[in-house]
Amino acid sequence: MLPGVTRIGPYEWEVPIGFVPNMRVPGRFFLSDLLAETLEPGAVQQLANVATMPGIVKHSLAMPDIHWGYGFPIGGVAAFGMEDGVISPGGVGFDINCGVRILTTPLAAADLVRKRELIEALFAAVPTGVGAKSTLRLDRKELSGMLTDGSKWAVEHGFGIREDFLHCEEQGSMVGADPGAVSQKALQRGMPQSGTLGAGNHFLEIQRVDKVFDLKAAGAYGLSEGQICVMIHCGSRGLGHQVCTDHLRILEAATRKYGIVLPDRQLACAPLSSPEGLAYFGAMAASANYAWANRQMIMHATREVFARMYSIPYEDMHLVYDVAHNVAKFEEHVVDGRRRRVCVHRKGATRAFGPGSPDLPPAYSEAGQPVIIPGSMGTPSFLLHGTATAMERTFGSTCHGAGRVMSRTKAKKQLSGQEIKEALGKKGIMVRAHHNSAIADEAPEVYKPSEEVVRVVHETGISRLVARFVPLGVIKG
Repeated sequence: MLPGVTRIGPYEWEVPIGFVPNMRVPGRFFLSDLLAETLEPGAVQQLANVATMPGIVKHSLAMPDIHWGYGFPIGGVAAFGMEDGVISPGGVGFDINCGVRILTTPLAAADLVRKRELIEALFAAVPTGVGAKSTLRLDRKELSGMLTDGSKWAVEHGFGIREDFLHCEEQGSMVGADPGAVSQKALQRGMPQSGTLGAGNHFLEIQRVDKVFDLKAAGAYGLSEGQICVMIHCGSRGLGHQVCTDHLRILEAATRKYGIVLPDRQLACAPLSSPEGLAYFGAMAASANYAWANRQMIMHATREVFARMYSIPYEDMHLVYDVAHNVAKFEEHVVDGRRRRVCVHRKGATRAFGPGSPDLPPAYSEAGQPVIIPGSMGTPSFLLHGTATAMERTFGSTCHGAGRVMSRTKAKKQLSGQEIKEALGKKGIMVRAHHNSAIADEAPEVYKPSEEVVRVVHETGISRLVARFVPLGVIKG
């Protein structure tokens, strides 16, 4: 471990005040000894840098998928007080509301005949890859509705059923979205991309429930061993990326305007109540709503393919839940013994609210919020539930995935997409992508082992295991 970092528990480490100048709170991160072997010093430096930001409360946090990012480390969580706190695009990321959802089907593994035909049908139905464009052409009014109402807009326009948006974080629509704070360039980028998967680590994956760890929670979520499910992982596409780019420039100027001193310009920020801070939040929330609608439309296309090929009623394929990974939200948490309203930034981290929390479907209240932690093409994915421990220790947060250990550039140089595709095929996992390079840069070996990452959050109690999924077929963005 790095000099100056202290172990304070079996899986918990502290970065003390003074690790970098002007830290206001300590840093905390969660790692096993195995995962610590891949810890990047730059990610710990970023975690400490976040601790210098105005208004930060309790700790600067990072989850077991911690790795170097823009401004905040990926896997980073930080909460800021409403009176003196700030909001920062570096604490949200460029792919605003990159997130993931799980769709159940009534099929068992033995029912999944014509798998290759199914993969090809899904690949044809869901536009994928860099610059992928939708068959749907939104006008400005429709796009504004999508930015304002998110999943609700999609359902109201025939892309799902009411149950769907009720089973999304924030019910698929953040309050405070302001389409007027979204630039014309961002709108132009978003208009042709609704209902598209995109590129990078985004995917649509057919999975089998391999093991159930918590029968009661799995029952509440509608899952059973052997069941076929679909996991969808994507975000706000070019619109969200442009919003982040636009507002970073504005907030870099605001950082100077408000006399905020930071160790890294990538942490550019503005006071929560400032015009610049409010404008960024409004544009970010609009982008988040775009992402929820985007995943809703992809799920609708997926349901239609399954319904056509396997004669399944559309309504018999249920959305378990949809969680955001890159977002800043206003929430109430206990800080130093009293409830406070704070702005929680989750950058490559998942909300993990415990039992009885508001904003959960009534059927999930006893179990807690479903938490989805995907693996990477060939490795298991997991469903967990949020806990009271997470509410106490991490502002109701947990990790969002395995976390990279190899850059995309290095992966493309060292790995063969064709060889990976063939190796996965021998294991019964079909992979479909526009280019083999998209397979190489998301290969299982470029990520930390998903089982180990999930074991850490389970053992620390910040989320608890419910079920494990194994991949059968993957469409890569």
